[in-house]
Amino acid sequence: MNNITIGIVGVGNVGSTLAFNLATSGLCKTILLKDIREDFIKAMSIDISQAAKASNNKTKIKACLCKDEFKNCNIVVITAGIARKPNMSREDLLLTNAKIIQNVFDEILEQNKEAIFIIVSNPLDAMVHVALEKSKLPRNRIFGMAGALDTSRFKYYIDQKLTNKYDNIEALVIGSHSNKMVPLINHVKIDGKKLTDILKEKDIEEILENTKNGGAKIVELLKTGSAYFAPAHCCFLMCKAIITNSKEVFATSTRLIKEYNYNNLTLGVPCILGKDGIEKIIELKLSKEETIDLKNSAKIVEESINLLQGLNNETNIWSTQCKMWWLCKYFD
Repeated sequence: MNNITIGIVGVGNVGSTLAFNLATSGLCKTILLKDIREDFIKAMSIDISQAAKASNNKTKIKACLCKDEFKNCNIVVITAGIARKPNMSREDLLLTNAKIIQNVFDEILEQNKEAIFIIVSNPLDAMVHVALEKSKLPRNRIFGMAGALDTSRFKYYIDQKLTNKYDNIEALVIGSHSNKMVPLINHVKIDGKKLTDILKEKDIEEILENTKNGGAKIVELLKTGSAYFAPAHCCFLMCKAIITNSKEVFATSTRLIKEYNYNNLTLGVPCILGKDGIEKIIELKLSKEETIDLKNSAKIVEESINLLQGLNNETNIWSTQCKMWWLCKYFD
């Protein structure tokens, strides 16, 4: 077992499921849990530890009740934020969750200066921007898990339309983590064949619509929360890629600096992940239609960032005097 320590801030459904996946996989030596619910994370640390012991896994899970205990992490996953409810957009979460992300970094950055940070809180792309601005860390060490999740949903809805057996689906979703995300139909391959050569246009349109609203559908059905197994597992796979230095490609929310003709904008694009976090941003050749769709997708993030900057000037939203409690129960 390696000496990797992974910290999880916000131990709701996503955070606890991620901790379970990490502990039972033996991917890291130590898992640190941080949440305002102290008895809850004590319970989670015991329960998950016992699950790990069922297979004689030696991963240690610790509930951090004091600020000084959450330290020396190699990777920190932040899922802290208020929950998304039915008929609530990710953007509705913007203002409150921006404050929460600010306060998280006030608490943990000093003792985790060498960590790679994966943001899971919504609205995802804007929260990555907030984290980058607050921490002043380079973009390879702070990025968001969303495109990997959206891609998994894309693959699921493609699978639902396929009638023949297949071995592999290659697919990718870029853009903002919103209903303006951009599933790249022209880049999909089923065992090397183009999806457009396999399915009818009507089926493809349904796939696109379902993918863009995949998270909202789960929120609607659950009524009291949102998805957590798929988000947690996608985050686990990103952690694994970093720890094993596998150089795998994930759609990842990162700050673009001239890539795709955007500057200082956080947006989901394909990235190679390795031991240093984001090791390379891959620039795909997009069609004219895809370029337009990406521009429309980027507008949502631009509007969120502009709103946050406006409130910063008017109401000092970033003041550390405005302390917020942390809660991570759901992420879709």
